[in-house]
Amino acid sequence: MGKSLYSLMLMDDVVKEVDRLAFLRGTNRSNLVNQILAEYLSMTTPEKRIGNIFRHIENSMNRERVIVPFFDGNNSTMLLKSSLEYKYRPTIKYEVELYRIPRGAIGELTVTFRTQSESLIEALNRFLGIWMSLEEHYLPKYFGGNGTDYRIGGGKFVRGIHLRDDRDYSDESVGDAISAYIRNFDRLIKGFLSGRYDSADVERLYVDALNRGVGII
Repeated sequence: MGKSLYSLMLMDDVVKEVDRLAFLRGTNRSNLVNQILAEYLSMTTPEKRIGNIFRHIENSMNRERVIVPFFDGNNSTMLLKSSLEYKYRPTIKYEVELYRIPRGAIGELTVTFRTQSESLIEALNRFLGIWMSLEEHYLPKYFGGNGTDYRIGGGKFVRGIHLRDDRDYSDESVGDAISAYIRNFDRLIKGFLSGRYDSADVERLYVDALNRGVGII
């Protein structure tokens, strides 16, 4: 959905209330007016679709209470937090950003680790190396031969979020796929860092999830 500039004659008192509500919702006048008109006309805006997906992720994560979601309902990003099973239980953060206008990927997932422990950093890098190798090997068959994109550095792992071309996705199914991917990543990285899983276990469990259609993004 493209956007263009239009001129409207509005009452000053109406604009004041729009601006007040936009401030409370953390948005601006144009976005709020666009959302109000779209809702009145029963249209689905990109912002509304993103909100629907995030609310579904929030509800999904709240059922298990292992990963804690934080979503205020008005942003294109959502934050989730979990604790690693490693000595002082450092926090791992997952930030999901969804693009208003998809550009190949529909968004990106950023996984952030905050630690000064050299041994933990080394273990994290080993896991991420295994994870990327698995995805580069197994995912192309689901996406027409194309792999995904990664960036690593500064305690962050950034990955594109993609949808399969051979599937029709509802907001709920997109939320399900993202939730399942994060849960699977979280479960396997915790198991690897705690010593419960070695690289072979990670591959076996990763492939099992793929075979069940879990978290393919």
